Amino acid sequence: MVKRIDGRKPDELRTIKIKRGFQKFALGSCLIEVGNTQVVCAASLEEHVPPFLKGTGKGWVTAEYGMLPASCTERIRREASKGRLSGRTHEIQRLIGRSLRAVVDLRRLGERAIWVDCDVLQGDGGTRTASITGSFIALADALKKLNREGKIDGIPLRDYVAAVSVGMVDGAAILDLCYEEDSRAEVDMNVVMTGSKRLVEVQGTAEHKPFSQAELNKLLRLAQKGIHDLVAVQKRFVTLSS
Repeated sequence: MVKRIDGRKPDELRTIKIKRGFQKFALGSCLIEVGNTQVVCAASLEEHVPPFLKGTGKGWVTAEYGMLPASCTERIRREASKGRLSGRTHEIQRLIGRSLRAVVDLRRLGERAIWVDCDVLQGDGGTRTASITGSFIALADALKKLNREGKIDGIPLRDYVAAVSVGMVDGAAILDLCYEEDSRAEVDMNVVMTGSKRLVEVQGTAEHKPFSQAELNKLLRLAQKGIHDLVAVQKRFVTLSS
C-alpha cells in the first residue's frame, strides 16, 4: 500500500471544513477548507444576462477564479497587473461555471445572472475541485435568498455537484491529491460529478507514461467514492427542494 505524506488511506479525503456565510454582503458564500487548501466562494446577482440570452427567458450562472499573491510558497503576481488572465485561469473559470450550470434549471432563474467568485487564500493542491464543491453551497444559499425575496419560484437546483482529484502516484491510485502528491503523480485527474453519479467533466493527463483503460476505470471509481463523501458534506448545509 502506498504511504501518503499525511498518513491518509489511498481512498481517504483530506479533512473538509466549511464556514457558511463567510462574507457579509454576498448573496451566498462559504469558506471551504480541504486540508491546507482554502477557498472563499461568494455568489452575487446581476439583474441581466449576457447578450446571447436576452429575450430567451433563461438565466445564467458563471464564475471567476483567482489565487491571492501569498496563497502559495512563492508570490503569485496578480493577473490584473499583467493586463490579462492566464490560460489556466480561463480554463478553471469555465470549468466551475459549466459544473454549476449542469445542476441549475436556468429557465426558472429568469433573465438574471449569478456570478460565483472563487478566491484561493491558500493552495495545497485541488484548488479547482474545492472551488466547485464550495461554489455549490454558495450558489444554493444565493438561490434560497432569491426565493425568500420572491424573485424566483422555488429553488432551481436539480442535483448536487462536487469535484475531486484522483491520480496514480508510485503506481497506486489515490484520492484527493495534495500539492506534493500532485507534483509527482504519473497520472493526474480531476472529476466533476453530480449527486446522482452523473459525470459533468473528466480532466485526465498522463504526466510520464500512458495509462490503461483499467487504470482509468479504477480512478473513476475512486473519484465516485470521494464525490459521494463530498456530497454528504454538502447535504449538511443544502437541502434540495422544488
